[in-house]
Amino acid sequence: MKRVLAVIIMTVFSLPAAAQSPIQPVADDCACESQALPATLAIVNGVSISARDIEKATGDSVRNLQRQVVEARKRELDLLINSKLLAMEAKKRGVSTTKLLETEVVAKVKPITPIEIRAFYDQNKQRINGEFEAVKDDIVRYLTDERQRTEAKNFADGLRAASNTNVKVPQATPPRNESERAQVLATINGEAITAGDVEDSLQALIFDVQEQVYGLRKNEVDLNINDTLLTQEAQKRKITTNALLETEVKPRPITEEQARVFFEQNKERVSGEFAQTKDAIISYLQQVELRLAERAFVDKLRTAASLQIFLKAPESPVFKISTKDQPSLGNANAAVTIVAFTDYQCPSCAAIHPALERLVKESGDKVRLVARDFPLNQHAEAFKAAEAAEAAREQGKYWEYVQVLLQNQSSLSVEKLKSFATQLGLDRTRFDAALDSRKFAEMVQTDLDDGIKLGLKGTPSFFINGRRVTAKSYEELKESVDAALKTPAPALH
Repeated sequence: MKRVLAVIIMTVFSLPAAAQSPIQPVADDCACESQALPATLAIVNGVSISARDIEKATGDSVRNLQRQVVEARKRELDLLINSKLLAMEAKKRGVSTTKLLETEVVAKVKPITPIEIRAFYDQNKQRINGEFEAVKDDIVRYLTDERQRTEAKNFADGLRAASNTNVKVPQATPPRNESERAQVLATINGEAITAGDVEDSLQALIFDVQEQVYGLRKNEVDLNINDTLLTQEAQKRKITTNALLETEVKPRPITEEQARVFFEQNKERVSGEFAQTKDAIISYLQQVELRLAERAFVDKLRTAASLQIFLKAPESPVFKISTKDQPSLGNANAAVTIVAFTDYQCPSCAAIHPALERLVKESGDKVRLVARDFPLNQHAEAFKAAEAAEAAREQGKYWEYVQVLLQNQSSLSVEKLKSFATQLGLDRTRFDAALDSRKFAEMVQTDLDDGIKLGLKGTPSFFINGRRVTAKSYEELKESVDAALKTPAPALH
């Protein structure tokens, strides 16, 4: 099941019932600008780069990104209603939401027949890149997803019809204060959903859009800074910018041996033999060298320039992330809690793990590490490995078992997972029973669902005192931890 059930919960099960969409925000009001944009975004040797100039170049792309929030806000109330109805129904039946979806959605989807696969391919072959045998598995997945969506919508509509659901007409714009956040938008069997609940559900999307918008603007600001520096330097020398670049930018020539090395390293992606592709490879590598040389020259100009940048990166909101009954290292009452979402087949997770343990060890009782699972679709053995780690935790050997998993990422079959238990002296009868019965699958699925709700797209993903941070090294992690130690920690649950 893995991510399939999470996707049903997050997207399929959120399909609006009976074309209801009571939230109709103003088209341009996404309420997702984290801060007012200053009129001047940078000053380069006394020359200003204005926000107006940057917005001319990025405005359309920014508005397209922010429109995602506007559209999501229209749908979010329906998502919350359906999700709450799902949780209520699962509680009534005494099963988990995952089990309920397996029974009422997944199990009711009819298998895709070979005739249907061929018919779909024939009807869409002009839009499909690949021959039938190469794409038929993708067609099966696509058609299965479509049937799951249909079954999920039918199930959601049925739950709504059987419930006492009252949807009110909310204000047309996002809430601006606590009073507006408290406005009740819907009641489901007596339980309220407020405007604040809708905004909290949109936190991850809004922050993601803020980061993308910042990236667009920062890239444009950097281009403007570089252009300004080149123009200033050319004027100082009384030559054109092209003449300046010709004088200062001297890329190294690419040899045939360098081209051959590139070919051997990228053989699977290169179409043709080396003799046929040599000239194209040399041309490509020459362009790379040119860009590197240009960057080196501009960096040199930047170092000598008087440069001020006023564009600020967005700050992550504080996300509510459960740490209850999760594996942890360090003091339970530590001032800083790092929540790490991990995939045991992810090389980057293995690379950063020693830094996480080092931070906890060096920080005394100030830092706690909490582990949560986020097995990625492309890693076929990651979900089962996460179950195995929980089975090891049941016997008090979670962190030892995780260490073995991260050291053996290319060999995580069920047989290997069980042999690791023997290696660590675990009770094999108990361990094997937990793994074979999928005793901890629901726990791993919950982590995966929560990660998707938090907007995670990969691993490792870190939250420090609830704020999402990007860190690829011990130094970057420590910098974020030190900053968190200087501010009061929010309550995690």
